[in-house]
Amino acid sequence: MTERTSSGVAATLPTASPATAPAASPALAPAEAPESTAHLALLKLLEAHPEYSQRQMASALGVSVGKTHYVLKALLTKGWVKAQQFRRSSNKLGYVYRLTPHGLTHRVQLTQSFLLRKEEEYVTLKNEIAALRAELATRNPAQPLHRDPI
Repeated sequence: MTERTSSGVAATLPTASPATAPAASPALAPAEAPESTAHLALLKLLEAHPEYSQRQMASALGVSVGKTHYVLKALLTKGWVKAQQFRRSSNKLGYVYRLTPHGLTHRVQLTQSFLLRKEEEYVTLKNEIAALRAELATRNPAQPLHRDPI
């Protein structure tokens, strides 16, 4: 799922489980691609908005608060993000989520892998489109399209 948030951050999160997701490029194992995409989307959002609550993150990414919590917890466990407490109001504590130097390094690596995967998908789609156009160009225009009955 890709969506442009009101803050201008592009959020891309998988909606399929790794078992049902399409195969990823050789740069990433199939099980890693959705996870790394979720990590990248959250890292980019946190870099732009470290003050966001988990509810705001979930809204910006278009996913549930539970999924946001799960991904955020993984980033905290890996040491890519650090949480710091602050006071949101006189009676409520909040957190600021900062990318660590290690997290910044991994965000760049994930961005490179994501870009490579998308470029490979682009080339594949471009070739499929060219093949379909060639097929249609060689088809007799008077010949009706055959459709299977439903």
